[in-house]
Amino acid sequence: VINGTATVIHLIQQERVSSKSQVIIMVQKIKSMREFKELLGAAGNRLVVVEFSAQWCGPCKMIAPAFQAMSLQYRNVMFAQVDVDSSQELTEHCSIQVVPTFQMFKHSRKVTPFSRLKRILCCFRSGPGSKKIFEFQGADIEKLEEKIQELM
Repeated sequence: VINGTATVIHLIQQERVSSKSQVIIMVQKIKSMREFKELLGAAGNRLVVVEFSAQWCGPCKMIAPAFQAMSLQYRNVMFAQVDVDSSQELTEHCSIQVVPTFQMFKHSRKVTPFSRLKRILCCFRSGPGSKKIFEFQGADIEKLEEKIQELM
């Protein structure tokens, strides 16, 4: 932090915050299936949150700064962004129909209601009325943060 503010510098593969020492923000730009698989492999047991968006998308632009801020707040979570227009194969592989779409991954797999069954049975912290989702569309930052906290 320089004089109480952070300067965001956009780089080709990732974004960094400029300060007296460089700190990597884990919002990685993913452009191919190979990069996607490498990211999931590197994550190990950490939660990976992937935003599928487009440069022309207004809601995507609206949520982008908050998504970047969350990468600073949740250091034990990995954040990635996929441009649906430049990553057609990955967009189809992940069945993206709407932007922005957020998908969550753990242990190199998409978090699904079935993969979470054991945790739900052992831990009722979310309560019986909560909705168990692993993917959602739209620029709802509160919903995104709630899901990150639930899945961490």
